[in-house]
Amino acid sequence: MHTDSMGSGAHGFVRVGRVRSHGIVGRQSTGGSDMNGMGSTSKGIARIIAVSTVAVLTLGITACTEDAAAEPSSSSGPAVALGADPSQDAVDLYTDRDTAVDAAVKALPEFIEKALKQTGVPGAAVAVVSNGEVVFDEGYGVRDVTTGEPVDTDTVFQIASLSKPLSSSIVAKAITDDAELSWEDPVIEYLPDFALNDPYVTEHAKIADFFSHRTGLPTGGGDELEDIGFDADYIMAHMNQIPLASFRDTYQYSNFGLTVGGEAVAASRGQTWDQTAHALLFEPLGMTSTTTTHDEYLAADDRAAMHARTGEGVYEQLFDRDADAEAPAGGVASTAGDIAKWMNMVLANGEVDGEEYIDPLVLAKTYSAHSITGGDAKNLISRTAHYGFGANIGATGTGRVNISHSGAFGWGTATNATMIPDLNLGIVVLTNGAPSGVPEAIASEFVDLVQFGEETRPWLDLWPDIFAHFSDPAGDLVGEEPPADAAPAGPAGDYVGTYTSPYFGNFVVTEQNGALTGALGPEGGYTFEIDPWDADTLSFVPTGENALPGSLSSAVFVREEDQITGVTLTFFNKFPEEGQEPNGLGVFTRVG
Repeated sequence: MHTDSMGSGAHGFVRVGRVRSHGIVGRQSTGGSDMNGMGSTSKGIARIIAVSTVAVLTLGITACTEDAAAEPSSSSGPAVALGADPSQDAVDLYTDRDTAVDAAVKALPEFIEKALKQTGVPGAAVAVVSNGEVVFDEGYGVRDVTTGEPVDTDTVFQIASLSKPLSSSIVAKAITDDAELSWEDPVIEYLPDFALNDPYVTEHAKIADFFSHRTGLPTGGGDELEDIGFDADYIMAHMNQIPLASFRDTYQYSNFGLTVGGEAVAASRGQTWDQTAHALLFEPLGMTSTTTTHDEYLAADDRAAMHARTGEGVYEQLFDRDADAEAPAGGVASTAGDIAKWMNMVLANGEVDGEEYIDPLVLAKTYSAHSITGGDAKNLISRTAHYGFGANIGATGTGRVNISHSGAFGWGTATNATMIPDLNLGIVVLTNGAPSGVPEAIASEFVDLVQFGEETRPWLDLWPDIFAHFSDPAGDLVGEEPPADAAPAGPAGDYVGTYTSPYFGNFVVTEQNGALTGALGPEGGYTFEIDPWDADTLSFVPTGENALPGSLSSAVFVREEDQITGVTLTFFNKFPEEGQEPNGLGVFTRVG
């Protein structure tokens, strides 16, 4: 799943990536406040200002050096730290910046331990970067409840949708290196066989559109194909079946939309996405424990297992989540220390070891607002939230820009990274439990402590409640019992046969000793029992990242003149977003 938008708040927005809608249904959080420290050198900042003041304002970097920084305004009210432009003014910190960061870092261990104990999440790795240095990097709890092995600084976690902002940095580097490549390039320039449901969108959709979720691809589109075992090639070849919302008029968080954008950039280089990621980001930044492939994650000796939530405060190691099909959107595995290296590069305006690595103007465009993700105009104080290219762009309670993203798999991982460029500060939290709100609570607490010296809200009470539904089962029959006056199903043999859908391919129903089994996916590898419910409406248990334990849905068979001619698998006939209309993709016609 990928989580996504939640309303605006004093602490900005955090895009959670999870496949449950793997992104992530869209859920946006305030969990990552924005910190704009002087992440770059004064030389780098001056260069950016000289090139484009607009770009600096967009990224929200306060353009000042220590001796050039404007003095806080003097008045009886709150002190204001003046930026190079009025749009960059912010409420001053409660004390000097370094003292505030040091105090917040010292308070982290106790809060992390409290968060794990209160929620039951097995383990966490947390890193903090400040002024280009890693000032905190520690592991807590266990990486696997069955072995009790501890989390340490080398433990590799699946980071889910936190992959997205890393992928946008990869694209930014590719654009820096190739003068012919741009965010504005249509993806069909590099993927000529790719198509969406609307020919106009196919022709005009840019890399930027896919990375900012504005193509009209619905949240969850393609995720169900991944759940039943199809790879990226199959999924991308069948995205032309998915009905679209308005092009560039709606924000719909799409894992496979962003994946298409990433694959287009890799194709422009004649590489796979994995090769591109390693060449442009992981290797140059020394992210030696970071990978985009599931096999490499499994090969890591120091690896955090996934843990699903099976009860209040209860987490069990039940599943293995292979996200290779959506690698640019959710397939990265990494350590907190490696993510810290990436944050330092972003906060330094694209510099690595004092040298320009990513063009600062390209970086500014990457992490500036391009889509409106929240703020429904129900009242005049409703704040508007934004998404850049693979990242949430928000603001803290003190007015500082924050760049953030969360990631989550219902099968057992939850993550968050938050950067405040004006303070040259960032925090990453990786956990090995199903979406719990723990990463967001830790990031929110840290940002509060830096800005105010105390928390503004009880984050460990707020965030777990917000994320509680992410472990809910899915399907139209969840919690239901067959009707008391249910009519009997027809003879099992009536339903046996092969059914087909342009999107899902073949659905094969077989019978053994009167029991029916359905099979979908590559070589029929995704199977489930089909049980009586009411006449020709039968039931089945979907499984996967978007169908957690307890899920139950209907299989509605169509009978014409005493012959079964088709079936609708209700769970697969709409994306797992609440309130979405049936899309017709789960309607199968009998062919044998």
